[in-house]
Amino acid sequence: MNRQKRLSSIQWQYVRQGWGLAAVIVTVLFAAYVLLVELLQEERSLSAWLQLYLGLAFPTVIDWTTCIVLFLFSLLLASAIGMVSGYVIGNLLKKRMNILRQAAMNLERGQLSYRVPELGDDELGEIGWQFNRLAARWEEQVASLQRLSNHNAALGEQVRQAAVLEERQRLARELHDAVSQQLFAIAMSMAAIKRMIDTNPLRAAQQIELVEEMAAAAQAEMRALLLHLRPATLQDKSLREAVVELLEELKQKHPLDIAWEIEEMPELPSGIEDHLFRILQEALSNSLRHARAKKIEVKLFVLNKEQVRLRIADDGVGFDPDGEKMTSYGLISMQERVTELGGTLDVYTAIGKGTQIEVIVPLVTEEKGKKGETSDDSGHVGG
Repeated sequence: MNRQKRLSSIQWQYVRQGWGLAAVIVTVLFAAYVLLVELLQEERSLSAWLQLYLGLAFPTVIDWTTCIVLFLFSLLLASAIGMVSGYVIGNLLKKRMNILRQAAMNLERGQLSYRVPELGDDELGEIGWQFNRLAARWEEQVASLQRLSNHNAALGEQVRQAAVLEERQRLARELHDAVSQQLFAIAMSMAAIKRMIDTNPLRAAQQIELVEEMAAAAQAEMRALLLHLRPATLQDKSLREAVVELLEELKQKHPLDIAWEIEEMPELPSGIEDHLFRILQEALSNSLRHARAKKIEVKLFVLNKEQVRLRIADDGVGFDPDGEKMTSYGLISMQERVTELGGTLDVYTAIGKGTQIEVIVPLVTEEKGKKGETSDDSGHVGG
């Protein structure tokens, strides 16, 4: 596979084309020479005219041995020149194409500040300039999204009471639809166990196991609901402080192996901090409620001062990535928050393989956004 990929690259295509062109040219010239000698053998006047006026003397009899040797030597020399020329030209073009490829990969990874260096005044130089304009515009749009997020965070206190009321109503519905019904089912099962414990002990034991399962499910549901009862904002704490406090509380209250690696965070915009905290709450709630996990790992760090990354992984039951859970309320809410920040959200899961959620948010400062606007307005002289 690697050999086929290597031979199909631009550089090796130029080598093949250079060799082929050299072989065709030498073959055509040799054939033309043979035909001309044969023609001059019949037209003696033309041969004399060429020798008299142009000083060109052609043999009267073709020495085929000498011609074949000369042809092979010329073919070998021309092929070598063509291949070397194709290699050099293709290598130069490949290096410039790799610069554009690397720029595209950096943009995909969220490194919005990367710019393509000057590639010349030809078509590739024009593509590099257009790419830089696209990157600058993208950086400006992400900065605008994050400014909007910060503005929304500043307005959050004004709608806090309405949000609290809505959250209470949602929790009340979930308590009624899930926990309340499970408790009612437990009560009915216990009543049935009382009636049959003397007459049918085996059946009563089966019912007791069922009650234990329902109690465990109700307990997991209550844990998730209690997690949502925590404050929705950081309440004057830094993101790192709030995350560590949340994880320590969960570790004390729940029989789970919870591990975390939380790096020191630079000063982040409030909109980014609030959204990342809410995404973490939602992901932990899903693990407690649905995953039946025994271990949860959380990582939060900043990469190269350009990206903040949040990873939440559990060893639970997982789910089908093409199934209905990919469109559940929790994942949709997380995706909406990430989109508002101009970031990306990836979910890695399979049935029986656990679940990992990774969030990447680019960090765009006001200076970068203004610089992007300036670069869009600047002129360019292209080929």
